[in-house]
Amino acid sequence: MTRISNPANPTIKAYRALRQRKARAQSGLFLVEGIRLVAEAVQVGAPLEALIYAPELLSSPFAHQVVAQARERGVRILQVSAAVFESLSDKDNPTGLAAVAPQKWLSLDEVTFAPEQLCWVALDAPQDPGNIGTILRTCDAVGAAGAIVLGNAADPYDPQGVRASMGAIFSQKLARASYADFLAWRARCGARLIGTSDAAQTDYRAADYSKPLILLMGSEREGLPEPLKAACDLMVRLPMRGRCDSLNVAVACGVLLYTILSAQPEERL
Repeated sequence: MTRISNPANPTIKAYRALRQRKARAQSGLFLVEGIRLVAEAVQVGAPLEALIYAPELLSSPFAHQVVAQARERGVRILQVSAAVFESLSDKDNPTGLAAVAPQKWLSLDEVTFAPEQLCWVALDAPQDPGNIGTILRTCDAVGAAGAIVLGNAADPYDPQGVRASMGAIFSQKLARASYADFLAWRARCGARLIGTSDAAQTDYRAADYSKPLILLMGSEREGLPEPLKAACDLMVRLPMRGRCDSLNVAVACGVLLYTILSAQPEERL
């Protein structure tokens, strides 16, 4: 096995660049770092371009099992020095295991509503990749299908978003669309669209969450723009009793997703 000990190696330089959105957009790849995240990718059979490990840093027997499993799957394995791995990592104390994977984006025409899936979440121009990752993690927890990111949104494949997803980036589906394309698709898809607003008349606990369903979350600062509000079948509000006038979008989405789950006749929470 070839060992890479030079941080200027062209492959390593290309993978290091994946910390930047421009490089991710150009290559269609993203970088995954950490034992738990890489293990999840290997265990669910996610396609991987390469697995990168530094034996000097990798002290976990479980992590070595993950490397062996990836090798058995035919994944390209790159053994690197500790210095090379540290040049790839954005962590203070890297654990010595990372992977490079292809991004997977669906078109709106590929978005489907399977009976066993709770709903889709649509996000209006989310600006924090960590919030997107947290929402994907919650979607996975409740059995939702995934997320549709609208407008000028942050990148779910940003390292912060990947970490926040805790591996859900590999199990959840992702789509992206302009507002115009989303509204046109919404008109023909047949699913109910429920939006959120602090000015809505309906309390979130009183809504009809029958499927197929899309939950539309607005930004914390601006809320939903008027064209998206107008497209909704129903708007719901979360009560705010303190001085704060909004919740973090990932927290609000979590509350609503579990409310939707508990409203399903087959669920007994």
